[in-house]
Amino acid sequence: MERILLVEDNEAIVLGLKYLLEQEGFQTLVAGSVSQAKKALSENSFDMALLDVTLPDGDGFSLCKWIMERQKLPVIFLTAREEESDVVKGFELGAVDYVMKPFRNRELISRIRNGLRRSGGMPDGEEKWLQCGNLKLNLETGKTYVGDRETALTKLEFRILSAMLSHPGKIFSREEILAATWDLYGNYVNDNTLSVTMKRIREKIGDEDGNIIKTVRGMGYRLEEKEA
Repeated sequence: MERILLVEDNEAIVLGLKYLLEQEGFQTLVAGSVSQAKKALSENSFDMALLDVTLPDGDGFSLCKWIMERQKLPVIFLTAREEESDVVKGFELGAVDYVMKPFRNRELISRIRNGLRRSGGMPDGEEKWLQCGNLKLNLETGKTYVGDRETALTKLEFRILSAMLSHPGKIFSREEILAATWDLYGNYVNDNTLSVTMKRIREKIGDEDGNIIKTVRGMGYRLEEKEA
């Protein structure tokens, strides 16, 4: 049973989210402040941490940095702060995801499970695969399939497509995609490179018309599950 540390000071959210997590089979410990979270992390082992950004005695960003300096633990930010600078900062600190409040329960559970898979925290087997429609990626081998046909992606293309397959229907801003890939390619990933890369991904998966990876004007990109 995976153990999750929930760092949240809103009692109403804690009550509902703790119940949801435990119904899904996650053992959940709650901390209502940065100090409580640090104490829990020092005394227990966890498979994931869910962090609010605004806390009574500090913020989730500083707590995430503290965690990353001490252990390899996947972190998901769960917050109402939706400024792009906050989203980018969360990813730059090493978070595996950034979820906005209010959230949908099933989507959150899916993101938690995907975060655990990407971090090696779930057992082998079906969890090695990400699939949406006839697109399928093997996270272990790095292979990509469109139906039964294997298609070759670069490391950057694979990383972007795997992020989108983890969250079908989610709108990824260009900033989110750049933040998620900066540590792999550093300064070589810029806005123009991203445009070219998205075009190549579409060509390789047979989506020249943009019906699978939708461009959401002024917002970013979205993987259409019904079309994939």
